[in-house]
Amino acid sequence: MNFYIMTLFPDMVMQGLNTSIIGRAAEKGLLTIEAVNIRDYTINKHKKVDDYPYGGGAGMLMQAQPVYDAWRSIVDKIGTKPRTIYLTPQGPTFTQQAAKSFAKEENLIFLCGHYEGIDERVLEEIVTDYVSIGDYVLTGGELPAMVMVDAISRMVPGVLTNDESGSTESFEGDLLEYPQYSRPEEWMGKKVPPVLLSGNHKLVDEWRREQSIIRTKERRPDLFARAELTEKERKKWR
Repeated sequence: MNFYIMTLFPDMVMQGLNTSIIGRAAEKGLLTIEAVNIRDYTINKHKKVDDYPYGGGAGMLMQAQPVYDAWRSIVDKIGTKPRTIYLTPQGPTFTQQAAKSFAKEENLIFLCGHYEGIDERVLEEIVTDYVSIGDYVLTGGELPAMVMVDAISRMVPGVLTNDESGSTESFEGDLLEYPQYSRPEEWMGKKVPPVLLSGNHKLVDEWRREQSIIRTKERRPDLFARAELTEKERKKWR
């Protein structure tokens, strides 16, 4: 899978994504991450990529030309027009299900805005998906792009060393992950639940499922309302 991140701050993006699980996956060739510097495509001799918005208002606006030419360079390189994601509070909120959907793509382009945004005309021309990571405003789209690349990369086969890791995490089936424990068996007077020491995998699985349901109902009732439960579970935990 190939990620192309259009940004004014390529070092920020690459330093954040070239580490840990994602960095190792890139080293193995399971995915590629390329930061495309929009400033490299401006025709302004001072390398400016912004100007005042028509109609007045505070701040500056990223111009259409350098954004489009940067995007065009990626399209010409890969020979196709992939899904292009604009990180903006105006889009639907990014979810685990969205990550799975995006992970089916071979190529993805992320467009990181700055200042007061980007000229609407280039957005209409190149953007296929408007996505937000939450109802708040950030300085630019780099952090949201990094969040999305991290979440999507985990869905790529081979990126996670344990094949089960991606299927037992929070939000699978709209349930939160169950509590987990490691050594020692007792810490500060708190003991590991006996079922986890039993060696009975069936009982462990049942306990973990029940704990996921309880935790979701208590902490995220919005998720619990749409969780994938059996009829028996719904009657017990409604």
